[in-house]
Formats: sequence, structure tokens, C-alpha cells
Amino acid sequence: MTQEQTAVDGDWHRVHPASPFMRGWVALVAIVYFFGRDTFERTLQGRGNIGDNLNDRTPWLLAGGGVVLLLALGSFVLSWYFTRYQLAEGYVRVNTGFLFKQQRQARLDRVQAIDIVQPLLARIFGLAELKFEVADAGHSAVRLSYLRLAQAKQLRATILGRAAGIADGSETVEVPEAPELVVLYLPPGRLVGSLILSEQSFFIVLSAIASVLVSVLTESRAFILYLIPAILGLGTAYWRSFNKGYNFTAAISPDGIRLRYGLLDTQAQTVPPGRIQAVKVTQPPLWRILGWYRIHVNVAGYGEHHRSEAEHRTMLLPVGRKSEVMMMLSLVLPDPGTAEPERVFTAGLTGLDSDAGFVTSPKRAWILSPLGWRRNGFHATDTALLLRSGRWWRKLVLVPHQRTQSMALHQGPLARLFGVADLVLHTTPGPVAPRLIQAATAEAVGLFDQQAARARKARKLQTSEQWLAQLPGVHAVQHSSNHSSNQEEPDHG
Repeated sequence: MTQEQTAVDGDWHRVHPASPFMRGWVALVAIVYFFGRDTFERTLQGRGNIGDNLNDRTPWLLAGGGVVLLLALGSFVLSWYFTRYQLAEGYVRVNTGFLFKQQRQARLDRVQAIDIVQPLLARIFGLAELKFEVADAGHSAVRLSYLRLAQAKQLRATILGRAAGIADGSETVEVPEAPELVVLYLPPGRLVGSLILSEQSFFIVLSAIASVLVSVLTESRAFILYLIPAILGLGTAYWRSFNKGYNFTAAISPDGIRLRYGLLDTQAQTVPPGRIQAVKVTQPPLWRILGWYRIHVNVAGYGEHHRSEAEHRTMLLPVGRKSEVMMMLSLVLPDPGTAEPERVFTAGLTGLDSDAGFVTSPKRAWILSPLGWRRNGFHATDTALLLRSGRWWRKLVLVPHQRTQSMALHQGPLARLFGVADLVLHTTPGPVAPRLIQAATAEAVGLFDQQAARARKARKLQTSEQWLAQLPGVHAVQHSSNHSSNQEEPDHG
């Protein structure tokens, strides 16, 4: 087996030799700039050659820079040589470090999602970083950087195959990458429109109007200068959202939902079925004009990263119409647990009062929530709990019953006075915080007991972490397919 092949036999393999340079090229540029700056400036100014003055410090700077550069290159080589990975016995193992060694081991059946990330420089050289989240892997993803793009895709297919239970490591041929069907593409025009009509644009306009009024009333323009840092920060946020949302596509495949996006740095995520812990559909006020929504999800490990990174990795749909929202929800929750999913989900997105069987806040709660009391409510299907809230900023949260980890009832002094309470559901960290707002106390307590029973029942039906291993005949079909591939493979001697 060559280095380019996937580690399907348990052997140890190294990442691509250029990996340290992909990660540390900035350091090399900084070293060259720091030690060669003086020579470069002298050349531009026409101040003569290096040898014109023996007391010149330039030779010493160049010599020192050369030594530092050699040390940096040596550390890069050692970093590459001592970085190895292995797939064996249901685990992926990654060893790194020369002086300070680190060994990481993660169970494949605990894989939550897999990303293939290509920064701009890596794209130029055809390399990619494989990054996957494992539920028990701590606060950072397991990373393999960098591999050739084809090798990264093949390794992703192998890991997902074993995590799903359709491959066990006994295959004598590589697990083929699952086919996919693109079901959604986000036009750049809609992405730009969503940024223009976003919440931050709304507040920018209000801030600009307030600044003009204050400047006119005080006859001073100094106040406007304070907005410059805010404008620069918001411009950066706009660019980040556009860069990450550009060319967004969603596809379905046997190994999960595949998301691709990015203008300069591209990323391809694969979220396996059943790994999504909670879903949130939101609609800002200005988006209601065009009927747009966005979808965020909680996936184990995603919410524990830097906020800006987690915001984009947890985005299942940056902006989409209602039909696209319904389609994405059908992928996340294939069995909605109701005979009328269109009616129930529509009531969750736009409904009021008891539409489609939703239980809302009692009328006495209008004092606490004058605008939202008719919308705040819940509805339980056979497979998930739906929580809706917000009259202006509409929100619908879905939590599969088996993903309810714990619950808590909250009731402050005013809520106790009006006989209402909040029910909080705890899932993995992420942008979705499921909370039933201002339900009648008796209904909140009843839902607490009922949801606990539903969660216990749903977890009992989930007998394996391998999401396809429970389906009858899946493993046998896969094994038969691999055996047929072995027979058809030509013998090259």
C-alpha cells in the first residue's frame, strides 16, 4: 500500500510532506522579512553592496536569518515526520510532536460530522484538511492536515462507512465514496440581499440616523467619528458572511447531508443522519417581506469552537424560502412523527394560537409578553418536540426526543404571580437553546414529565451509535458489494 492510499489495513500513515509549509508559511515570510529588510532597503536606496563595509551589520543579519530559517525548516520536517495517523479497531489515532508528543484517539462510532477544508493556498496545491468532530474528543476537532484532496475524500468515505456500520475494516478494497444528489443551491444575489436586509443592517441604519440627528442638534461632527470603528467591524462581518455563504450548496448522500460553501477558503461538511441534536429556524423582520428563513443546528463539538467558526459550521441554510426550509427539515427529521408535517411545520413558522394543535401561553400572560403570548407555544409529535416563539423575530426550534439530555423548569416571581413557567431543554452546546416560554404552570409541569418519558422511550429504540447498523440487511449488502468488487478487480500480478 502506498502513502496515497487510505489506511484501511491499520497501518500508520503520514500526512503530505508539504503540510508544515501550508501551516507555517507566514512564519517563514516573517523571518525572511525581518532579517532581509535592511538589505532590501539598502538595495532600493542604492547604498552599495554588502562587501563595501566590513563593519556593516547586514552580513550578520543575513547569517542570523539563515540560521533561524534553517531551524524553522528543520522543525517543519520533524513535525511532518512525527505526525502519523491510523484507522484500526474502530478508532482513528493521530500521533504528533517531536519533543512534546501527543496521542489522540477517537471512536469512529462517535463521529458527529466530517469537514474537508481547503484554505486558498492549499487549494492552489490541491491539498485539503480533514477535520472531524467526535462526541467524546474534547473541545477540539481531530484534524489531519494536509492530505491530497482525493485522499481526504477517500479517507472521509472510509471513516463515515465505519461510523455508519456498513464497513468494519475487514474490506480488502477501499470503501467507495457515496454518491450524492444536489438538492439546493444558494444564488449569490439572494445571499447579498439577505445581508442587506439582515438585523445588523437594520441597526446600522438606525445608528446612522441617530448619529446625524445628534450631530445636527449638537452642531458637532465629532460623534460621527466614533462610528468608524463600528463600520469597519461590521464591514468585516459582512465580508465573512459573504465569503462563507458564497456558492452554498446542499446535497444528500447515504452517509449524510453534505454542505459546500466558500469563496476564497472552501469547506465541505458532511453531517451524518441522526447526529443533529437540535434545529432552529429563524426569520428576521425584514426577511418576512421576501419570505426568507435561516436554519442553524446543534451538532456535538461544533458549538465548542470559536464563535465565528461555529456560527458558519452550524449553519444548515444561510437563507432560503419556505419550500427549501421544508425540504431541509425533511432531511434532518425523515420521520416527522405526524401525518400532516406541512401543516404542523407551517404553524410552527408563521402560526398563532392553537394552529395545528400548538399549545400556547394562557391569555393572562399578555401582560408579560404583549406581542408574543399568542405565538409562544409547543407541539409534540411522535419523534420531536416543536417550540415556537417570537412575533417579530420568528423562531421555531425542533428537538428530536432522543436528543433531550436533561430539562429544567424556570419560574421567577412575576411568572409565579401569573401562573406561567419556562421549560428549558438541554442538548449539546451550540446556537440552538431550546426553551418553551411562558407556558401555563400545569402544562409546563405536564410537558416536563411527558417529554422525559418520550426521551427514555426514544433512547431505548436507539441500540447502537452506528446509525445504519440497526437497519436490517445494510451490513450484509455492503459486505456482499465489497466481495463482488474483489472478484471483479483485475489481477495485476
